[in-house]
Parts: sequence; structure tokens; C-alpha cells
Amino acid sequence: MTNRLSFAAAAAAALIMASDMAPAFAETPPNMLVIANRIDDIKTFDPAESFEFAGADVSRNVYEKLVNFDPLDLDAGYQPQLAESWDISEDGKTVTFTMAEGHVFSTGNPVTAKDAEFSLRRAVLLNKTPSFILTQFGFTPENVEETIVATDDKTLVLTLDKPYAVSFVLNCLTATIGGIVDMKAAMENEVDGDMGNEWLRTNTAGSGPYKVVDWKPSESVLMDLNPNYHGDAPAMERVIVQHIQESATQRLQLERGDIDVARNLSPEDVAGLDGVDGVKVVDELRGRLMYWAANQKNEMLSDPKVLEALKWAVDYDGMSGSFLKGQYTVHQAFLPLTFLGALEDKPYSFDMEKAKAALAESNHPDCGPIKISVREAQERLDISQSLQNTWGQLGCEVELIVGTGAQTLDRYRAREHDIYMGAWGPDYPDPNTNAATFAQNPDNADEAGNTGYLAWRNAWDIPEMSEKTLAAVVENDTEARAQMYRDIQAEHQQTSPFGVMFQQIEQNGMRSNVENFVAGGATTAVSYWVITK
Repeated sequence: MTNRLSFAAAAAAALIMASDMAPAFAETPPNMLVIANRIDDIKTFDPAESFEFAGADVSRNVYEKLVNFDPLDLDAGYQPQLAESWDISEDGKTVTFTMAEGHVFSTGNPVTAKDAEFSLRRAVLLNKTPSFILTQFGFTPENVEETIVATDDKTLVLTLDKPYAVSFVLNCLTATIGGIVDMKAAMENEVDGDMGNEWLRTNTAGSGPYKVVDWKPSESVLMDLNPNYHGDAPAMERVIVQHIQESATQRLQLERGDIDVARNLSPEDVAGLDGVDGVKVVDELRGRLMYWAANQKNEMLSDPKVLEALKWAVDYDGMSGSFLKGQYTVHQAFLPLTFLGALEDKPYSFDMEKAKAALAESNHPDCGPIKISVREAQERLDISQSLQNTWGQLGCEVELIVGTGAQTLDRYRAREHDIYMGAWGPDYPDPNTNAATFAQNPDNADEAGNTGYLAWRNAWDIPEMSEKTLAAVVENDTEARAQMYRDIQAEHQQTSPFGVMFQQIEQNGMRSNVENFVAGGATTAVSYWVITK
């Protein structure tokens, strides 16, 4: 970034000095929020490209969208934000948004329908990983000039390829890719026709309550208030997110008061906070799933019986009852609990006899070598080590390939893994958000580059299941649609190269004076602007 600042380092140093002077604990400033979190997965801040957990947290606080969620009332669903209202045509294919007054980018430029047109068009044209969230409505690089149109500064018209449920369309626009970018700022920093993509990877140009002023990859992100924010001024004028990998270090800093929130505490460290003065733990059911996925380019891992054996050879209850206790519940379907059509059936348990029987029926009864690609995060390493142990009991020679979040994601998106052990969270609060990625693959060719689809990342060619998923998204009868998703998930559990294992219960440790810390529930990301101390 230009004019890179060392605010995060200075703040950290100030806190350490304060902790040396105070025998009990050092308090962070009342107008500053300091968070410990794993942020080594951040690759970009551009909403047209960002598709990682920690990046979504930043984007939610920097970019506004046409519609968005109220962090203090997530159950209310999408609400007007940059758009004050919308109308649907009689044939259900045209959505006309009327922009709200008074929204201003951090640059000082007013937000107009032209900015919304630019932002949604560029997301389709750039064709980065999350672009499928928009292109599933029929938007293409060839037609965006006719299908995404600002007729004036206050009116944006979207023309869809067919009628969809209105809630589905609007829910998709709450995703990170729906963030509206300052067109003028982006184009002033355009290089070689990239529409400002390179600049927006490390800079932000949104109308949200904050702006990024400093980012040191795998180290820290610093956000300050957007002086032009139209809403009530947030109590937290500065937000510092520090990359702290180890749970024990996060707990120590929380107890000392060096940080306000610790977001990656192990069950042991959560238990260790019980009774600690000035600290509390807040539980929140999230939409994040923990799963493993097998690359179908690997002949052995494309054998249905091998996949069945691996699913039986997972110690689900053992993991959830020990190192994941209180933080993950066993869940074996691709829709998280609380979503329409979520399937609660858990067909697999740890059964080594069934696992060995299935492997014996396969074309690879001796089980060849397996490499598990895993991010260097404690719970993922622990899960991978458990898989290494139990799959080893099948006779599989399992090796762990450990890397940063960015490294493992790059390998996964390039389809260069054997097994990927990772997490997935929904992008918007509609069942299609996970169905489209776990159970749909529009084009399995390598050159298709459909990295937003997990089925594609694992080279799983599923034209029939893809058709079922597409049919579910246009079903207007709510119960019929829910049953379609339950049926797809039941088939997916038996035939897919995915082993969904757990759904997250996020346990955030925080100082007792922190209020309104909402991690985002099952549908969205954290909202810093409502937090008080």
C-alpha cells in the first residue's frame, strides 16, 4: 500500500508497555478494538475477488451493498442499504433498484447507481473465483452492458436470464461480491485494463463504516473510520486485527487485556478462562463446515468404494468429544443447520470393520499413498492427524502437506491436491449457496477455471446432480424446494468425494466490557461498527 503505516505495531507496543506498568492487566483504549484472529488466508480486499474467511470480515465493514443484514437482527433477513427499494417486473426477470440518498465513499465521492453498475459488471468481467454468485443469473462478459444497467444516478436495472425467487436474488447480493466500489477511484488506478483490481487488492474504496489504512499479510490489518460514513459514528474508531496463530498466546493476551477479542481459542483454553476476572466467552452457531475432499483426478480416490471406506474410517465422535469439544458438532451434510432444507441425518460413524470391508471391495484394497493438504491452523491439523491415524489403520500411507491458508487454497484451486482438509462457509443465506458449490459443476474441464465450485476443484463431473441443483433454485414452493435439497444431500452423502464432518460453534473469548460482538451467525461475517466497550 502507499503510505504504509505502522499503527498496528505501535498499538501493540503501547499495549505491551502498558501491561508492564499495570500489575493486573492493561486495557486497550476505549475507542479501539483489538482482535486476535488467524488472517493468513487474506489474499485480496477487492470484493470482486475476495473469497476467504478473514477477507470477508474486512469487506463487510468496508463495503456497503445494495441490500445487507442488520448485525443486531440477523433473523430479519436482507434489508435496504445502498438501495432504498426495489421492484420486480411482472415476468419476474427484471429487478429495478432505487438508490438511497446520502451514501458517500471514503474518497468523498457520492455513491450512485453508476457505481453499482460498474461494481457488478466488473465482478462478471474480471471472472474471479466468486463470480459464479452473479453469473448464475445469466450475466456474462458479453451481455453485462445490456443486463446490468444504470439508467440514471438513482436507478439500477438487473435483467435475469429467467425468473428466480426474489429472496434468492437479493440474498446473493449480500455476498462479499456484492460490495459496491467507487468507480472513479478504481479507474484512476487501473493498470492494463484490470479495472483497478491490482490496486483494490491492497486498498479499499467503499462506503462502509471503515476503511483499510494498513495491511501486512499474515501479520495485521488496521481499519479506521470512514469519515464520510452516512450512518451513526461507530464507537470503535480504530480496529486492529492481529494474526496470532496459537490459541495459548491469544488466551494469554486476552487475560492480560492486551486484546479485546480472541477468536481462535482451543477448547482447553476456553475452559481455562472459566472464572477469570474480566473475561467472558460467547458461543455462536456458525455456518462454517469442516470437511475433507478427494481429487477425482486421483484414480484411487475416484473409486466409490475407497471413498466409502474413508468415510467410515473417521472418528467423528472422538474428535467432537475431545479436541473439538464445544466448538464443533458432528454434521454430515453440505447445508448447515438453520438453512432451508438442512439434513440432520448422519449416516456414517467410526466403524473400522465397515471401512475395511468397503476397501476390500474396491480396486485398491491395499490403499495407496494419500497426501492431505491442510492449512497450518490447530484444529485443522488436529483433524488431519486424526484422519492420518484412522486411515492409517486401513493401510493407507498418509502424509500431511502443511501450508498457510493462501498456499493450501492455491493448491486446491489448481486441482493439485489428493485430499484437501478445510472449511467452507456460506456466502449468502440461501441453500443454493452451498448446493451450487458442493453439488454443481457446470464445466469440468481444467481450462474452465470454475474455482468457485468445490465440485470443480475436485474434478467431480456431475451433470445429473447439477441439473437437480439447478431445478431446486427456481422452485417457488418452499417445502417442495426444501425436500429437493434434502434429497440432493442424501445422494451427495453416499456418492460424493466430500466427507462433511462438523459444523462450527464459534467460541469467542472477549473482555467483559465488549458488547454487541456478533460473529455473523450462519449467514454473514463480523460487524465491528455496532461493537461498544
